[in-house]
Amino acid sequence: MPDTTPTVAATADVDPRASIGPGTRVWHLAQVREGARVGADCIVGRGAYIGPGVVVGDRCKIQNHALVYEPAVLEDGAFVGPAVVFTNDYYPRAINPDGSLKSADDWHAVGVTVRTGASIGARSVCVAPVTIGRWALVAAGSVVTKDVPDFALVAGVPARRIRWVGRAGAPLDPDGDHTWICPTTGERYVEQDGLLRLAQ
Repeated sequence: MPDTTPTVAATADVDPRASIGPGTRVWHLAQVREGARVGADCIVGRGAYIGPGVVVGDRCKIQNHALVYEPAVLEDGAFVGPAVVFTNDYYPRAINPDGSLKSADDWHAVGVTVRTGASIGARSVCVAPVTIGRWALVAAGSVVTKDVPDFALVAGVPARRIRWVGRAGAPLDPDGDHTWICPTTGERYVEQDGLLRLAQ
């Protein structure tokens, strides 16, 4: 029977109040804060940061130097590329109008939600609160300021939909009126009212 004990590098900082699932690997200099829950068979790359109370599903990849601030939620199979940033303060300030240093009681954290199978390319910034839809793909270097639909490929600053992608990640090809096909898997998709879904 394979060993499913989590692997945590000696230089990683995992708070004892965090939960790390079986088979997960936490690499050098990564930090997992108190109350964070990381699922099974995940990879947390070198220098990555997972904030207090963040929830990470199973089989997720959080690549080197990604910053996942609370209260982010990643569903199963999410991919967060190198140096991606999830913000959590829509109106960030270090001080209050009276000049006093802001405390935790002076602002309300908002989060990024990444749905099943979605991927966020290297050095992208997701400005909370936003949701990245199922199997969506955010191109490298994008700035996401609004929700991304399921299966959408978005790019740019601010990010806008430029294509549809399938579950394999490849851009879809047109296959008739309001239908699309994945060149990798042959799966068919139907577009309706600006949204995409797998064909029945």
